[in-house]
Amino acid sequence: MIDFLTASSSWSGSAGIPERLAAHVYVSMLSMVVAGVIALPAGLWLGHRNRGAALASAVANAGRAIPTLALLGLATVAVGIGFWPTLIAMVALAIPPMFTNTFTGIRGVDPSVRSAAVGMGFEDFELLRQVEIPLAMPLILTGVRIAALQVVATATLGALVGFVALGSFIEEGRLQPDKGKLLGGSLLVIVLALAADGLVGALAHRSSRWQRLGRSR
Repeated sequence: MIDFLTASSSWSGSAGIPERLAAHVYVSMLSMVVAGVIALPAGLWLGHRNRGAALASAVANAGRAIPTLALLGLATVAVGIGFWPTLIAMVALAIPPMFTNTFTGIRGVDPSVRSAAVGMGFEDFELLRQVEIPLAMPLILTGVRIAALQVVATATLGALVGFVALGSFIEEGRLQPDKGKLLGGSLLVIVLALAADGLVGALAHRSSRWQRLGRSR
């Protein structure tokens, strides 16, 4: 593994670590953005309206029940191999935790807080933006954190459908066989997943700290 990670050939060319790392980060970030555009507004609105509990439960259960390999297979049949089936499968993987946590966080805001805000003259959108979202933000970011960790780790499976990223090192190491490449690719994925988890976790911690400061004031 050390030989693979320190070899100059591993860090150059289109099959080198920088190129594959960039591809892995790109598909992960784009998947998170697309999933967020779909999941967050839906979770915010349904939680604010206190509707869709059955939908939230169905989405959460579907996210746990549908295997990622099956999603990759279906996406490959629909759009071919490479980047697009990987993106579609990762978006489908990221939506359930983001939607469910957003819905649960907004719906779980104390009704007395809502009543007080309405009594102060808050309009419907102001109530959502200035009261409910700030209070639910730690749980919303927890959903984003779970989704980010799952996407970064699971995007390695894109190598099975022709997407060249960090997962390709693992697949190539398995087939050649080359234990150094397999272990090196695995380590890179682990480090990237932990970095993504730490970044979103830091944002969630800052949000919780903001809440504690607000309450103390």
